[in-house]
Amino acid sequence: MEASQMPGQDLRLRYLRQLSKEYPSQKAAASRIVSLKTWMRLPKGTEYFFSDLHGEHKGFLRMLKSASGTIRDKIETLFSGALGKKDRDELAQLIYEPEAMLRRKQSDEQLSEEWYYLSITRLIKVFKAVSAKYTRNMTRRLIPEDFRGAIDELCYMDEDESRLQYHFGVIRAILETGIAGAFINSLCESIRKLCVARLHIIGDIYDRGAHPDLIMDELINFQEVSILWGNHDIHWLGAALGNPALIAGVIRQGISYNTFDLFEDGYGLNLRPLSVFASATYGDDPCEAFLPKDKFNVNLFDTVDPLLGAKMQKAMAVIQFKLEGQLVARRPEYGMGDRDLLSRVNYEKGTVRIDGVDYPLKDSRFPTIDPRDPLKLSQGEEELMTALTASFRHGTRLQRHMRFLISHGGLFARHNGQLLYHGCVPMNEDGSFAVLTMDGKKLSDASLFEYIDRRAKDAWFLEYDSPAQVEARDFLWYLWCGPLSPIFGKDRMATFERALIEDKATHKEVMNPYYRLVEGEQACRDILSAFGLSPDRGHIVNGHVPVKLKKGESPVKGGGRLYMIDGGISRAYQGTTGIGGYTLIFNSHSFALAQHPVWENLDEELFDSPILQVVEKLPKRMTIEQTDAGVRMALEIKDLEALIAAFRSGAIREGEREGAGEVFDPGSALALSGEQADSPAEAEA
Repeated sequence: MEASQMPGQDLRLRYLRQLSKEYPSQKAAASRIVSLKTWMRLPKGTEYFFSDLHGEHKGFLRMLKSASGTIRDKIETLFSGALGKKDRDELAQLIYEPEAMLRRKQSDEQLSEEWYYLSITRLIKVFKAVSAKYTRNMTRRLIPEDFRGAIDELCYMDEDESRLQYHFGVIRAILETGIAGAFINSLCESIRKLCVARLHIIGDIYDRGAHPDLIMDELINFQEVSILWGNHDIHWLGAALGNPALIAGVIRQGISYNTFDLFEDGYGLNLRPLSVFASATYGDDPCEAFLPKDKFNVNLFDTVDPLLGAKMQKAMAVIQFKLEGQLVARRPEYGMGDRDLLSRVNYEKGTVRIDGVDYPLKDSRFPTIDPRDPLKLSQGEEELMTALTASFRHGTRLQRHMRFLISHGGLFARHNGQLLYHGCVPMNEDGSFAVLTMDGKKLSDASLFEYIDRRAKDAWFLEYDSPAQVEARDFLWYLWCGPLSPIFGKDRMATFERALIEDKATHKEVMNPYYRLVEGEQACRDILSAFGLSPDRGHIVNGHVPVKLKKGESPVKGGGRLYMIDGGISRAYQGTTGIGGYTLIFNSHSFALAQHPVWENLDEELFDSPILQVVEKLPKRMTIEQTDAGVRMALEIKDLEALIAAFRSGAIREGEREGAGEVFDPGSALALSGEQADSPAEAEA
């Protein structure tokens, strides 16, 4: 066979012919190469890593609006020698919450032309600083269309007297037309967007806090976001897919944290059948062990009497324990038979046997449990679960959020040389990787994560109720609470014990050895190597376990190879952490940690900036060329160079067409299309 007819070469030529439809001439292909090489020289965009949001939407929005201290850092750099602290504070607050600041200024009768002029000129200076790493075309795409021209003009002020007069005239026109407030609001919004090129959520959007649904709305509308699933996200994902054990668990936990508004108002989930069932079944039962415990969440639309809430929680807890017992019996491969505690209860004595010890139960009134068959649902429980499952399966807003969670999420990610996951890589005490056997395969480290990621997606995408989908749907429960689940990372989930046994020794959940081992550098290097990343340059980013700063713990572990960024945005943890959460910031210069304050009143519109600390400086400024997007661009350049060679050799015939060679930003968080790139000089601004 002649070389020209070899299959590989023929396939390559077919690919280049297809590429020529997009770039039909040498000029078009060369123009694209110039654009790509220009973008590759730009500094990489700033990535933000949040973890364990737990429904705290107000705290999350504060973290996002302040760009976790980056905005304040820019203001300090630009104005520390020109403005006093009060004015710098005010400028930061204006960018965070422009509408609130304008209302306050109006009520204080301080909205003068001078204030507007000074504010606009200062905001323009901040805008120019945060957009310096992007091309002009990229920044234009983030500016609201109504003000794109005016902001673009003002951004390129110089000291020439005639130009200064011109720009003063632009601002004067803004003031005279009465749109200064709207203009400032748009300018501030654009600054905030430019500060965060990409957002990574390292798990646990759901459970505990009042409104994970509002966080999901924000993420869906964000320009570039990726999600690493936490066990609480899988909790809700499995419930939305109709796993009854997870539905029961989601509702029980939601009642415990008093998040009725989320169920009824946020997701339209009908809890009326549960209320009726619980009142009828546990009418004279005080259910003291099941009183809602959360003091932070206040329901505005669906206030439920705590006594009724206790009855509802007990009803769901009993159902949950039954369904979990059924599941572990159905899936012996999980090795979780010890979690079927209802079968270990002595219903006459009111005790339960755990690890060979009989413990008295705090509550032994179980009217729906048949001691001869304790895992069987009563007729009333069966009917209730049918109704609740239908509500979860057909909740329009819930299903929309779960589709986004599955499509933009995964169990782990390798991104720009960093390894991202929520919980842990299961390990043994000796530092070796723990093995989970599933489907006859021994799984550990990267292979375990890849298997779990695939199974979670199978649960969503396979034909509903097919045997394979049912099996994958059950597996989501294992991910929620299984001992070798990377997103759980404990030997057991002691829900039964905490609810029904007084002895706190039974409440203990032993953490996987991972959390001790990653305090040392070697374990982190082993993990990075196992996932195909550099142990010298890569980092692990994970959350799941709050960093107790009050006790001297550090979020930086493993000799700087791991960042543990669950800092306690969930108010339930702030008493032990002492802070309001962490953000990890990865820009072209460094890694930095933002330490957020404990915000006493989240309803206040104006708030304090976080404390920003650089934890690692890069040897040299990182460009897009050194990122994953840069690798893709380099491959595209090689293809385009091959296309040009094919044109020149005559293997492919050139053909011109209208609009050939128009370009777009490949893979950037700030996508642009149909626009020519700036000159290299402008791109390197």
